[in-house]
Amino acid sequence: MSSQEPVNSRIDDPARLPFAYADALNAGDADAVLALFHQDATMRTFNGEVLADQEALLAEAVRTIAAQAHLTNKPRSTLIGGGTALSIVDWDLEATLPDGTRISPTGTTMAVARRSADGSWRFAVLNCQGAVGSPGWQTTESPAGGR
Repeated sequence: MSSQEPVNSRIDDPARLPFAYADALNAGDADAVLALFHQDATMRTFNGEVLADQEALLAEAVRTIAAQAHLTNKPRSTLIGGGTALSIVDWDLEATLPDGTRISPTGTTMAVARRSADGSWRFAVLNCQGAVGSPGWQTTESPAGGR
């Protein structure tokens, strides 16, 4: 499912995890996106949908890649306690809706990562809406044939 070189999904620093997610998504590698999540992970998408299984997480990655999405993350903070980490990251996303409308939502992600048995870090909870609720929306282009 990759359009470019495979993305490394072994993350040894939890602060790097959201950036590895962006790298995998921007590379069009849905399998690498999925590899960043624990088997029992939960994700709240930027539009508020809650995904709680591997199949749904993979389908979301495929949909986002199909929307020609480009994700940019900006770090805020990461706090590590034992085998758990909390990361807060601001993000900007450029994507195309199925009707051709270009969107550019922004928001703040709060992510909880757990250390795996092999010492790498993976998402346990990824909340793209963060603490501020729904993202800011901006339409950048009208759909083809629109006004």
